[in-house]
Amino acid sequence: MILKDKHYQFIKWFVLLFMPALSTLIGLLGKAYGFENTELVVLTINGVTVFLGAITGVSQINYNKKDGE
Repeated sequence: MILKDKHYQFIKWFVLLFMPALSTLIGLLGKAYGFENTELVVLTINGVTVFLGAITGVSQINYNKKDGE
């Protein structure tokens, strides 16, 4: 499946900027307000971010290979 550039740019922004910022915000607010399981939530968000980043990177590599043929 090949995405349109607009969709790819949104996913890239979401994975590279939004998700890390969200995990930082939750981590800071969770500590400040004493929420339980803050670390678990932050680890979960970071794990999903790394997974999506890896998939996005592999997709970009495969797209570039096809584009260069």
